[in-house]
Amino acid sequence: QLRLVESGGGLVQPGGSLRLSCTISGFTSDSYAIGWFRQAPGKEREGVSCISASGSSTKYRDSVKGRFTVSRDNANSTVHLQMNSLQPEDTAVYYCAADLGPGVAVGCDIRVVRTPTGYAYDYWGQGTQVTVSS
Repeated sequence: QLRLVESGGGLVQPGGSLRLSCTISGFTSDSYAIGWFRQAPGKEREGVSCISASGSSTKYRDSVKGRFTVSRDNANSTVHLQMNSLQPEDTAVYYCAADLGPGVAVGCDIRVVRTPTGYAYDYWGQGTQVTVSS
């Protein structure tokens, strides 16, 4: 069974940077897309970014485009989310999640977080807190 562990969260001032990491274990191949999601207090969980299994396709929500960069290191089963120019509205618990569905080799999607039967992604980490405050 896939296990995902996030790290790298913390407290940062507005304009600062953080690099989140998602370490994946328990799977013999890299045939999964990884998505980053976040949930602020009192708000719905939302998609932030994703990267396909091959790394050839990435997506970002509009509010983080140009500030966040997702990358993956399949040799070390790790996916990173570099977050620059952080703003207070980026404060949330950040989760990484794995999608094992069809098409993940060359694609990924963050538009749907939940379906009528549960989360759109198959496996989730426990989350890491990111707080942007002066």
